[in-house]
Amino acid sequence: MLNEQELTEEDKAERLAQLTDLIEMVRPIIQQDGGDLVLLSADVCAGVVELQLQGACSSCAVSSTTLQAGVERILKDRLDWVTEVSGGVDEDMDWQESASMGRGAYVPKW
Repeated sequence: MLNEQELTEEDKAERLAQLTDLIEMVRPIIQQDGGDLVLLSADVCAGVVELQLQGACSSCAVSSTTLQAGVERILKDRLDWVTEVSGGVDEDMDWQESASMGRGAYVPKW
């Protein structure tokens, strides 16, 4: 694996493009349940990616699982340079508005 000194600007741009493409592939799955996935930052040299779940994910009990067991696993499996994925949910959204957006299996059907 290349270290920071060995990465050219082209290499860095390619890594960022790969990451962005992969996130765009995953987003529709999350959007189906009223959520969204946003890239906050990416250190393509160190392999550290920071993401944020938004929308219905803000009130979802399994959002941390979605981020860690779902999105992180996909990124690490497909991009060998990704070493760490961190992030969370958008804390600014009203929980009732967030809950009304969700359609996932975790939402009780009364």
